[in-house]
Amino acid sequence: MKQLLILCLLGGCVQLARCQSRPQTVLPTMPAFSLSGSDATFLDSLQRDTFRYFWETTNSQNGLVSDRAPTNSFASIAAVGFGLTSYLVGVERGYITRAQAAERTLQTLRFFANAPQSEQAAGVAGYKGFFYHFLDMKTGARFKQVELSTIDTALLLGGILSAQTYFDGNTPAETEIRQLADLIYGRADWTWFLNKDKFVSMGWHPESGFIKSDWRGYNEAMLLYVLALGSPTHPLEPAVWRAWTQSYPWATFYDQPHVNFDPLFGHQYSHVWIDFRGIKDEYMRGRGIDYFENSRRATYANRAYCMANPARWQDYGPTIWGLTACDGPKDTLVNGRQFFSYRARGAASTQIVDDGTIAPTAAGGSMAFAPEICLPALRAMKTRYGSKLYGPYGFRDAFNPTYRYRALSANGSTAQGWFDIDYLGIDQGPILLMAENLRSGFIWKLMQKNPHIRRGLVKAGFTGGWLEQ
Repeated sequence: MKQLLILCLLGGCVQLARCQSRPQTVLPTMPAFSLSGSDATFLDSLQRDTFRYFWETTNSQNGLVSDRAPTNSFASIAAVGFGLTSYLVGVERGYITRAQAAERTLQTLRFFANAPQSEQAAGVAGYKGFFYHFLDMKTGARFKQVELSTIDTALLLGGILSAQTYFDGNTPAETEIRQLADLIYGRADWTWFLNKDKFVSMGWHPESGFIKSDWRGYNEAMLLYVLALGSPTHPLEPAVWRAWTQSYPWATFYDQPHVNFDPLFGHQYSHVWIDFRGIKDEYMRGRGIDYFENSRRATYANRAYCMANPARWQDYGPTIWGLTACDGPKDTLVNGRQFFSYRARGAASTQIVDDGTIAPTAAGGSMAFAPEICLPALRAMKTRYGSKLYGPYGFRDAFNPTYRYRALSANGSTAQGWFDIDYLGIDQGPILLMAENLRSGFIWKLMQKNPHIRRGLVKAGFTGGWLEQ
């Protein structure tokens, strides 16, 4: 039996591990799934609780969403993107009125439209139509020396374009929302970030220039490239998408052949706004699946790795699983085991980063791909760990049942394992929004109508499905 040799990080130690390739067990395309009454009740409370994170932690004067809570924090522009779309779900679910959502959205878009942009290192929010990764919650200026971020700007734009499409009324507020959305999106100069190899740089610092790393391989940047191709003012050419897909790492990991990327968020973020079911680019036509199925396989592989539990972490199993970027207990080595604080955890053929920390958003953000395994996981985590893991804003960011080395840690009790005290905006967003895509397809249907998204997908070579309706 053919074996794939991969480099893994298990317990912080770099090891060689063998992952057997058994293609005969590959899952078929997602079967029909019906929510039970108890599933619907669970999602009702989960969505309402998670929505409150965005509604209550946001600075209502400028629309900036806190990166985390309850710890005092800076704003995350990616969290703002998730927040803008969450307001639309709030209207559809009856949590807030359309007028309330429009008012909050308008305040947010006015801030981003008018916030100062220049090459200066301080006192500005962005440059060349892009925004800094983190901003001061009150002033909206660059936080410390963070980068001008292409991906976080793309996630912000995902939220902005969802608002543009949703608020289609002729009221002054809704008309202004659409106008500001076009202004903000149109200012982003994607060509400025393109390097000679036809890849978009991850970011830029006024102190040192472009970040050496760029968006290649496979990850959450699929949305970024669609938006860059679809730009009405500074578009990238289709050759950029071809270069992007040619850098993909296709491999079989825990019986699932798919384009690999180890943290699950990379398989989730773009799918929040784009319905990839039934549409394919040249690369996926050659593989015989679509990107939705790719994410479904990645979700199953992530769970299978956790069930195998090669490093023997506490509590891992069929309903306690999920590796992705999240908080962690501490950057420390204890009894030969390496633990991390915030880290992009994950499992794939490319690498494994696993310190026993599980993030509910890993299963939550994959609900639409594989509800038959994700919903039982979320329900089991809430039942098993109770208020240590689930609070007023839904699931806290992460937990580590193995980390029991101190009775009390600075960021949470560890007598019975470590449980985060914080909620993170970029992890709450996929839980709320992918739950809605599972239940109603609301965001997917909404974004199918956005001309910028359609234009970007067509330029990337996507055909079939809803694109041809």
